[in-house]
Amino acid sequence: MPSQDELFDAVDALLEEEPQLPPPEERARLREAAGVTQARLAAALKTSTQTVKNWENGRSEPKSPRLEAYQRLLKGWAAKHSAHAAPTALAPAAAPQRAPVPGTLTGAPEPTDTAQAPAAPTAPERPTRPAGHPARSRGPAAKKAAAPAVDPRFPHGPLAVLDGDGSAYTVGGVVLDCPATTVPELVEWTLRESGLGAPKLNRYGKDSDPLIVLTAAAAVKLGLPERLEGHEQRRSLRLPEDHPAVKQVAKDKWQLTQRGFGPWARIYRKAQGRDRQCVQLAVLSWDALDERSWPGVAQMEPADIARVLGVYAMRVITPRGSTAVSGLELMTALRPPTKAVRDQETGNWVSGYNAGSLGTEPMDPAPPEATPEHPVVVNSGWKGGFLNEEAYQWVRNVDTLSDEECTLPYAVGLDLNTAFLAAAARLVVGLSAPDHFVGPTFNPKIPGSWLADLSHIDLDPRLPSPFTPDGSRPTGPAWYQTHTLAYAQELGYDVHPIEAYLRRETGAYLDPWHDRLKNAYVDTLADMGVTKDLDDAAFLAAMEQHKQNDPALAAVLSAIKATVKGGVGKLRERPQGKSYKAGETWPALARPTWRPDIRAAVISKARVNMHRKLNNMAKMTGLYPLAVLSDCVVYPSPAESPLGFLPYAASGKPQPGGFRLGPTPGLAKLEGVQSMLWAVDLMEKGLNPARHIKGGDAVLDEGE
Repeated sequence: MPSQDELFDAVDALLEEEPQLPPPEERARLREAAGVTQARLAAALKTSTQTVKNWENGRSEPKSPRLEAYQRLLKGWAAKHSAHAAPTALAPAAAPQRAPVPGTLTGAPEPTDTAQAPAAPTAPERPTRPAGHPARSRGPAAKKAAAPAVDPRFPHGPLAVLDGDGSAYTVGGVVLDCPATTVPELVEWTLRESGLGAPKLNRYGKDSDPLIVLTAAAAVKLGLPERLEGHEQRRSLRLPEDHPAVKQVAKDKWQLTQRGFGPWARIYRKAQGRDRQCVQLAVLSWDALDERSWPGVAQMEPADIARVLGVYAMRVITPRGSTAVSGLELMTALRPPTKAVRDQETGNWVSGYNAGSLGTEPMDPAPPEATPEHPVVVNSGWKGGFLNEEAYQWVRNVDTLSDEECTLPYAVGLDLNTAFLAAAARLVVGLSAPDHFVGPTFNPKIPGSWLADLSHIDLDPRLPSPFTPDGSRPTGPAWYQTHTLAYAQELGYDVHPIEAYLRRETGAYLDPWHDRLKNAYVDTLADMGVTKDLDDAAFLAAMEQHKQNDPALAAVLSAIKATVKGGVGKLRERPQGKSYKAGETWPALARPTWRPDIRAAVISKARVNMHRKLNNMAKMTGLYPLAVLSDCVVYPSPAESPLGFLPYAASGKPQPGGFRLGPTPGLAKLEGVQSMLWAVDLMEKGLNPARHIKGGDAVLDEGE
C-alpha cells in the first residue's frame, strides 16, 4: 500500500508537467472560429506565421513562455466556441509511439503510415516520438514537391540526426531508437537496422551511403569530444590516431579514409560482393555544417536539421562533406567512371569505361592550364604563362561617367541566379588528354587552351573587357579558353592563335549535373513562393520575403548555390598546409575530377555571357554599368527598382538579350539599392560597389 507522501509526490509530478494542448486540428478550428488569421496570431505571440502553421499541422509544439500563453488563448476560445462534434475540454493527445525498425537493411517496411513517410521527405509527417520527448521544429521543409518513390531497401530515407538520448530523427518524420554507445556500434546499427540510405542517381553508379549527423550530446555519448580544437584550420582538424574512439574503430576492424576522423568521417569495410559497408558521419559541434553554406542549420533542432538535409539529399545528393565536396561527388554520381561490359573472349562481365565520364585515372593538365606549383609546371620549367579565366572584378573608371549618370539618384545591383550553373548547360569540355599544336586554325567547337594576341581589340571603355577578369585591355599574347576566343570572333575580330593545347575527345560532361542542380534550385524557390509564372513586379516582391517566410528552405537554397560554386572551384583545388613545397603532388591531383580546364571553361563562358548582356543592355537602353563582381552588376538608376531601367517591349514583355528578372539560373534578381553618390565615392577610392552591395566574394572556392 503506497504511503500518503508517495501519492502526494506522484500527484505533484503530474501538476508540474508541461501544459497540454488540444490536438492540432482543434487548434486550427478554434482559431478559425474566433476569426483570427495565422498571421495575426503569430504577431500576438511574437513568432512567425510559419511557426503557427507548424503548431496547427502537428509538425512542432510551442515552448515556454509561448506554450503557456498559447494554452491560455486556446482555453478562452474553447469556452466561447465549443464544437458539437468535438469536445471542448483541452485533453492531451495520445502520446505517439516510435515506428518499428526493420530488422535488416533490405527488409520491407512495415505496412504503416509512418513507414511510408520517406515517400514525401519534403512534406514530412510529424515525427513520432516517445512520451516525454516534445516535438521540436522551427520550420517545415518544402511542401509542394512531388514525392519520390520509396526504395524498399531504404524505408527511412537517406539520413538521420542522432541526439544524445538515442533518438534518431529521419527525413520522413519517423524517430528511430538507436541504442549505440560507441562509434562501431553506431555503424553496425546504421547498416543493419536503421533502414537508411539512398538509391543510385545513375544506372551505372552506386547507392548513396547512409549519413548520420551527430549533435553535440550524441558525440559526447559516443566518446567523442564536444569540440575539436587545435592550431590547424578548422577544416583540417582530426582526432589524433591514439584517441580512444579512433582506436576502437580500428579494433573492430573498421577503417577510416585518409581524411581521418574529422567533422566529416567515413567509416567503412571492404565491400562484400555488391553490398557496400560504409557510413558517413557528420559532427555538428565540429562545424561540419559551414554557416556560409548552411545558414542557421547547426542551431536548429534535430528534427528540423533532418528535414533541411533531407530536402537537399533528395534534390541534390546525400551530403558527403562540405557543399564543395558534395558538388564534386554529384558530378561523379551522375557520370560514373565505369560500367559493366561483357568481355568478348571470356563472356564474363567486367568493369569498363563509361562513355562521357572522366574515367578512373587522373589526367595531367596542359602546362598553361595548371597552377604554378603543379609538378607538370615545376618539373618542365614551364615559363609560357597560364590561363587567367576568372570571374569579373571590375570597377569603371570615374572619368567615363557622364553628368547625366552622376545625377541619377540610385545605384542598383542585379545578381544573376547561379550564373556558373547556367554556364555549365550544354558546355562541351575535353574528356581526353591535351595535345599540343603550333599555329592552329581556331575552331570554336574544340575545347582547349589557345595562345593568342587580343591586345589590338579596342572596345568601349565604359564596359569591361571580356578577355580579362579585371576588365582591362590585354597588353599582349595570353592564354585563353575556347569560349573567350569564340566571343572575340562573335564581336567581329579575327583570331589567329599562336599555339594551343586541345582535346580530341569531347562531351557535355556537366549536363546532368546542371540539370539536377537547376531543378533543385527552381523547385526550392517555387516551394518558397517564387515561381516562374510571376511577372517582374511580383517576382521582386516575392524575392524580398522568401527567406523570411521559410528559413529552413532558405538554408537549402543557400546550400544548393554553394554546391554549384564549390563544385566548380574544386575542379582546381590547390594544395593546403604550410609544409607544402612547390613541385610536390597533393591529394586532389589523384582525382580524375581535378580538371582545371573544365573550371576555366565554366568561368570563361559565364564571363562571356555577362559581357554579352552588358553589351546588349548598352545598345538597348544606353546604360553602362558602374561595376561588376562575379555575377553581380551595378547600374545607375532613376529608381530603386530595376523595373525603371530594364528593357521592355511595347507589349510589356522583357526584351531578349539583356538582363531579365526571374527565378531560373542565368536570370537576374535585385541584389541591393544604394545612393549613386555612395557608389561614385567607392569608385574614386578604387573600390568595387558590387562587392559592398552583394557582400560576397568573386572566387570559386577551391579548398573546402
